[in-house]
Amino acid sequence: MSYVGPDFEPPQSRRPRRAPLTVALIALVPGVLLGWGVYEAVGGGSGDPGAAGSAGSASTLSRTRSPGAEPRDTSAAPHDDGKKPGGPATASGSATASGPVNASGPLKGKVVVIDPGHNPGNFRHTAEIARQVDVGNGHKECDTTGTSTNSGYAEARFTLDVAHRLRTLLEKQGVTVKLTHDADSPAWGPCVNERARIGNTARADAAISIHADGSAEGNRGFHVILPGSVHAGGADTRPIVGPSRDLGTRIAGYFVSATGEPPSNYLGGGTGIVTRTDLGGLNLSTVPKVFIECGNMRDTKDSARLTDGAWRQKAAQGMSEGIVSFLHES
Repeated sequence: MSYVGPDFEPPQSRRPRRAPLTVALIALVPGVLLGWGVYEAVGGGSGDPGAAGSAGSASTLSRTRSPGAEPRDTSAAPHDDGKKPGGPATASGSATASGPVNASGPLKGKVVVIDPGHNPGNFRHTAEIARQVDVGNGHKECDTTGTSTNSGYAEARFTLDVAHRLRTLLEKQGVTVKLTHDADSPAWGPCVNERARIGNTARADAAISIHADGSAEGNRGFHVILPGSVHAGGADTRPIVGPSRDLGTRIAGYFVSATGEPPSNYLGGGTGIVTRTDLGGLNLSTVPKVFIECGNMRDTKDSARLTDGAWRQKAAQGMSEGIVSFLHES
């Protein structure tokens, strides 16, 4: 999802590393189809929000075995990975939960919070979602409308659909799943700090925020956004940076294997991994959490996938396999 506005903060530039680069294989996941594994490069610091480029640690994807609103013109912001989340939600005060389909599944007792990005009704409540809220190290809008394909398929519809598919897959493993909002939720929001609070209150073992980007034609591919180290105001991500990196790299490896979607060619240096310190939904989380941008809704090739129900099922499958792998190890 991309946003254009006075407070838009693109990803940060990569700072020069102060120590030699150490590359470690993070996401070798047992078992199966030829896919992509994920290497995480450790070192360097996360920059300040508002600079260009990706922040924090760099990652490298290399081939290995791994299992299987309203339309807006955002073409002027080709590097817009967009999250402009913010603070306290007033529209939705609690998670939407459903009991696990398989209460005796192998992951009984585990809790996952799924955050479908935006809300289909946000575009009717622009004043409410524009309210500035505290995200720990700054202020952002409560939420945004999200983006859409050129034909008008809204990101908020996409994220809810994938969230429902992902919930079904996780519940079959015995996982208790909570959504930050659903079709029966209020007409807008929740704000992003409330989305984080829902995961924190649930003491989730993992949380994922689902999105799709709105960059320029030709910019395509997915990327997973990890929380950088933030210790400011009400935010302290230091305890979750490591576990979130593990969660995110596993999801990236399984996602590319399940969907065939390539890592982003415009963010993350071809790694599929970006680190950010300006997103309220990550800054305020106290549980392992990542965002995933499943593709670029404004690119012809990506939008053909994002609007296809069979592909969305594959996307949910890839996320599920990454989360399940993480939960088994956590």
